[in-house]
Amino acid sequence: MDQITLEKPQSVSQQAKSVRQAIIDADVHPCVRELADLKPFMSAEHWEILNTFGAGARTPIGYPKAVPEAHRADAKPADGGMAGSSYEMMRDQYLEPLNIEYSLLSPLRQTGQSAPNPELSRALARAINHWQVETWTSRDKRLRASIVIPFEQPEAAVAELEKWADHPDFAQVLLLTRTREPLGRQHYWPIYQAAADRGLPVAIHVFGSPGHPSTPGGWPSFYVEEMTSHSAACQGMVASFIIEGVFEAIPNLNVISLEGGFGWVPPLTWRMDRLFERFRQEVPHLKMKPSEYLRRNFYFATQPVEEPSQRQHLIDTIDWIGTDRLLFSSDYPHWDFDDPANALPKTLGEVNRAKIFRGNGLGLYRFN
Repeated sequence: MDQITLEKPQSVSQQAKSVRQAIIDADVHPCVRELADLKPFMSAEHWEILNTFGAGARTPIGYPKAVPEAHRADAKPADGGMAGSSYEMMRDQYLEPLNIEYSLLSPLRQTGQSAPNPELSRALARAINHWQVETWTSRDKRLRASIVIPFEQPEAAVAELEKWADHPDFAQVLLLTRTREPLGRQHYWPIYQAAADRGLPVAIHVFGSPGHPSTPGGWPSFYVEEMTSHSAACQGMVASFIIEGVFEAIPNLNVISLEGGFGWVPPLTWRMDRLFERFRQEVPHLKMKPSEYLRRNFYFATQPVEEPSQRQHLIDTIDWIGTDRLLFSSDYPHWDFDDPANALPKTLGEVNRAKIFRGNGLGLYRFN
């Protein structure tokens, strides 16, 4: 679990080692070089609104100066632009040396998913989807896009999902963890039903700015608090999906938790199972224990891999979740990027490592 640190970032030459195992990476972040990248995919009216007023994300916590946009220092193009904005750099620094077979793109900037202006939210989601195809997937078939949707508007979200569902370059639907309502609420079910009907998994990435604080007690004071609270948001998301009955209504829905780690999964599930046994009369719509839904319908991307002082504790956690429920993710080009050469314990064994690195992704995603 050696990770790239801010103080000593791993250079391209150090990273470009021989990786024999083909990799399916569940979480890679492309970035627009500048806002004008989206102009060709927006109406003049929507471009004027975006260029004049911005998208209006509602959160007081930003990335610190030391890690702008959470990016690696060595992944920023020399001629300007944000890390993740250059296909050539991504190809030479990441795709080629790490033997990437497929990468799932998860755009986070200028997506409109948390924009308070509903019309602008729809326009940005449309633009980002076009941009993914024109800028990335049309240039390299190893890159597969996520359908970005204005998830707070289910009708519009389903329409955007349906527009791209048959496009071979799209492999999943993308939402964020911090939403206006818990994600298991029936408000969002039309999105999940449409995704399941199309055979597309729903990936839920950390972040989002619905206007609610990221902790139950209010806004945190420090960036490290913000980052730590991601696991709490993921736990709430998992519990909401299961307890609200999403998987009883849509049993063929696959959900992926992205960039929230997975060390918290066993204790959360133990707690849900225990409370379910005590209060099952309250939730008669649930026909199985929460742990059974979790193992049937959820996948967890590995990054950030937890690093307990005793390595066996990590192995035990992976064993409990199941190696068939984990997907390797690098989080390229962020500062805490996980190199596949070091991310998973060797003691997992080659069969289990191969499942996490590639096999589970082949079975889950739609690769044509």
